[in-house]
Amino acid sequence: MRVIEVRDPGPHYRLEPGDAPAPRPQAGEILIRTAAAGVNRADLLQAKGKYPPPPDASPILGLEVSGEVAAAGPGVDHVAAGDAVCALLAGGGYAEYALAAQECVLPVPNGVPVADAAALPEVFFTVWTNLFDTARLAPGETVLVHGGSSGIGTATIQLCAALGLQVFATAGSADKCAACQKLGAARAINYHSEDYVQVVREATAGKGVDVILDMVGGDYIARNFEAAAMKGRIVNIAFQAGTTATIDFAPMLGKRLTFAATTLRPRSNTEKGAIRDALLKNVWPLIVAGRIKPVIDRTFPLAEAQAAHERMASGAHIGKIVLTL
Repeated sequence: MRVIEVRDPGPHYRLEPGDAPAPRPQAGEILIRTAAAGVNRADLLQAKGKYPPPPDASPILGLEVSGEVAAAGPGVDHVAAGDAVCALLAGGGYAEYALAAQECVLPVPNGVPVADAAALPEVFFTVWTNLFDTARLAPGETVLVHGGSSGIGTATIQLCAALGLQVFATAGSADKCAACQKLGAARAINYHSEDYVQVVREATAGKGVDVILDMVGGDYIARNFEAAAMKGRIVNIAFQAGTTATIDFAPMLGKRLTFAATTLRPRSNTEKGAIRDALLKNVWPLIVAGRIKPVIDRTFPLAEAQAAHERMASGAHIGKIVLTL
């Protein structure tokens, strides 16, 4: 099968087309003929040698795909050959065929092109479990998401807006802020020219926000404590600005804040299956109804994966970047 190989892993890695044996599904696994693969920042980190795959995962890049079922292993009975599906993977997405655990496979929502569905699994698995499982987001609460124009950000904004929750977002340009507000953000904050702490506190009559979803880290950690409401919950899913910071924890104590950090990739298939079931029940109907849509910045042919990575590394994208086969 056609695959993308990483040459010279490290800061100057190269992505080149190659060939590899097609995988065969084992018990509980589904083999997907890939139509498209989502590009995620974790792929860039893995290519740089900074984010190795789990021991039992494919070394090929790619954490999500869409396509059609090519075959199923023993014990899989809820899909049939030819079904249009999308899936969360532990690896192996930049390839003509990909293996997925049955717990991580979802049907392509009605009305969504198959290739576009590759933009759904990673962001919605991540957003749902962090907002509702970790942060315990409740009706009537407010949310702040950093990186509002990213794949995670655009998914968070749309989901919160569809559920009737007030959501704020930070972004790095006027165009990105406009995109966030078009998707449903009550207020988008340009972090180059505005202080998000001041903006959200003014917008909430001094209360602050109940839940903050952050992938920045660094000096944002202390500022998130300031922006959070009493009993607020802050969840970090990455630390792009750095994993170390000097923090005054007094605001955390005084406000009784919860500060958590999570990852998705190493979780068991049982845990991921519980998230998948929640998405099918709560999010997929919103997508079918047209209230949530995949936000795709640009698509590239699989052979141009290097250009796709360069687009993501530039930070200029709004939404997801997708590779098509």
